[in-house]
Amino acid sequence: MNEEPSPGRPVELRHLRAFLAVADELNITRAAARLRLTQPAVSRTLAALERHLGVRLVDRSTHHLALTADGVAFRDKAATAVAAFDEALDSGRLRTWPLRLGHAWSAFGPYTTPLLRTWQERFPGTPLELLRIDDRTAGLTRGEVDAALLRGPVDAPGLVAEVLFTEVRVAAVTADGPLAARPSLELADLADGPVVLNTVSGTTTVDLWPPGARPAATLTVGNTDDWLTAIAAGRGSGVSTASTAELHPHAGVAYVPLDDAPGVPVLLARRDAPGHPKLPQLVSLAREIIARDPARRPPERAPGEPPR
Repeated sequence: MNEEPSPGRPVELRHLRAFLAVADELNITRAAARLRLTQPAVSRTLAALERHLGVRLVDRSTHHLALTADGVAFRDKAATAVAAFDEALDSGRLRTWPLRLGHAWSAFGPYTTPLLRTWQERFPGTPLELLRIDDRTAGLTRGEVDAALLRGPVDAPGLVAEVLFTEVRVAAVTADGPLAARPSLELADLADGPVVLNTVSGTTTVDLWPPGARPAATLTVGNTDDWLTAIAAGRGSGVSTASTAELHPHAGVAYVPLDDAPGVPVLLARRDAPGHPKLPQLVSLAREIIARDPARRPPERAPGEPPR
């Protein structure tokens, strides 16, 4: 089989699928087994793609494969292209085009249920699929979703985002530990023991603490479930947002107000490119639902009182 891209059709879908398999497995043999191809065929396909792009996507200089900087940047583009192709050929979605909304944790906070219910009432022909994906952009850069609810700053290229509201932070501590009985806590109260950090989807890093008062030790996990389990087991404390306390109750975890931590912006992000036609309606509805919340409305002014 000739793996070289032809002049009329320089890159085919199989080249992208082969690269993505290698990027996921970081092993040619496992990638070949996943694609049901031979190892030489995958190697030739990958080499042909690299020749066409004029860059190295995979570093083969070590015993273990690794993506180059160009490979990391290309992976999201390739994943988006493959996802769009598969979506277009999904016969079950020819008549309905679901709007996929990703989140890494806590979704839209207290507004999650109102958003889903109101959307169903107003747009019954366009299902709104809420997908939890343990990834900093909740699958948005990989093309797995059309939009994403994210927390904290997002630096991924090719995305645009707007702040919908700001959440206060809370401390998450072991339910039967001494900190759970306190009416409120400060960051310094958590720094004496280990702090559990969700490095994949969370927003808390050691930079939340002043340089001279950072936690004595940290424990890193990859998702919200492991974060809760570690705290419940007494392996450390954590910092999250108020919506985590509402949407992720846990018998072994107590959430306590945190007095001196800055709030976390909740963003609605999308790719900076043409996308799902119902994205403008999603943005408008999200704003509308937040505006319904009396706690977020500006206080009413008495007659003659100047604006606050």
